[in-house]
Amino acid sequence: MMGTWRPWLWRVLRVLGLAYLGLLIVLYFGQGRMIYFPDSQVVGSPADYGLPYEDLSLTAADGTQIHAWYVPAPGDRATLLFCHGNAGNIGSRLPYLPIFQRLGISTLLFDYRGYGRSEGQPTEQGTYQDAAAAWQYLNEVRGIPHDRLVVYGESLGGAIAAHLAEQHPSPAPKALVLASTFISLNQRASELYPFMPIALISQFGYNVRDRLPQIAAPVLVIHSTEDEIIPYHHGQALYQAAREPKTLITLRGSHNEGIFDSLELYQRGLEQFLFLGTG
Repeated sequence: MMGTWRPWLWRVLRVLGLAYLGLLIVLYFGQGRMIYFPDSQVVGSPADYGLPYEDLSLTAADGTQIHAWYVPAPGDRATLLFCHGNAGNIGSRLPYLPIFQRLGISTLLFDYRGYGRSEGQPTEQGTYQDAAAAWQYLNEVRGIPHDRLVVYGESLGGAIAAHLAEQHPSPAPKALVLASTFISLNQRASELYPFMPIALISQFGYNVRDRLPQIAAPVLVIHSTEDEIIPYHHGQALYQAAREPKTLITLRGSHNEGIFDSLELYQRGLEQFLFLGTG
């Protein structure tokens, strides 16, 4: 009886092994398409909200031209450099602007390479260079000192914002804000694909938690308990890893809508951190 089953069993195992190998190959070579979801069509502008703005083209260290909007705010209490998430473009982030305007925060929205009207194709190192170009514009061209610059990262953008903040330990930015951000890209991928050797096949880093002990800026972590894309425990882990001073704001609502579903809490917490308390 065993002799009858053995050839069949080996055939099944061979098919499963080949399927697993094929999936590994797809994951390895298709990583970029699974991480970046750029939209080349920018819909709208700050003018749709009645806001004056400057349309900019910034130059990254490798020469790539990066599209950005600078939106001044009345009072100009601080300037926020906004690193958006992995999908869409800066046109998708226009609803943030009225919030920042009410708080007197001027904003620089920029698109990573390959997003919106920015040149090139997105890569991890490329996104870091793009954020550095935005920082350089604010600091060197507009003359905004470090202690008035807030580096804000949304989702994947939190990893880019953390990298940027780590590069400027002294003087440090006014604050680093991590909204709906993961511990690391590989950590989240391992949770989604526990049967895959993510650490062996990943071509990306985007590690946030390991950077936080080196970041001198005050850190604000914003996360929803109902986030279906990056679970709440990621926000908790980032808060634990950050140096003092730090604050955790816990929201309700989905990954993309939590900030707007908890708007009063979000706005009050941001103002308290940046202007009335920790920041």
